[in-house]
This record gives sequence, structure tokens and C-alpha cells, in this order.
Amino acid sequence: MKVEKEELLHIAKLANLTIKEDEIENYLLNLQDILNFANIVNDAPVEGLKETIGANENYNVFRKDEIKEFEDQKSLLQNAPEEEQGMFKIPKVI
Repeated sequence: MKVEKEELLHIAKLANLTIKEDEIENYLLNLQDILNFANIVNDAPVEGLKETIGANENYNVFRKDEIKEFEDQKSLLQNAPEEEQGMFKIPKVI
């Protein structure tokens, strides 16, 4: 697929870009290279390949959520700006 000057100027107008006359040839070459690469990717043989989400087999490992009693609760709460019923009191977050 060959990109014409008029198509480039139309794309530039749609993107609200100002292209100088001496830059047009360079933009045409760059756009043509991008389109050629897209064609190579589109024509890549993918028959028989399994679908993949990522490049590796990493996954999240979660630990079990357990309640643990803190032995010295008074010293823990001494730095709290506010405390209520033996817990930190924080502003409501919505």
C-alpha cells in the first residue's frame, strides 16, 4: 500500500498537525515504513499457536489473611492521632 501526499495531508489535517512542505517527504517515508511493518505483523503465521496473555508464567501468590493479636497494644496506640475501642480512628474515606 502506497501512501500519497494527499492522504498524508488529510491525516495531518484530521490530527490538527501542521506539516511544512519540506517535511512532507520525510513523513511519507516514515508512514510508509510503519504501514509496511504493520503488514509484516498482520501476515505473521499464527496457525496452531496457543493464545497467550503474557510472556512468562508468573502469577500472584497471596498469603492467607490472618488476625494476629499484638501483645503491647498500649504502646502501639500511643502514636495514633485518635483511638476508639482499642483501634486507630481514621477519617471516613469515600
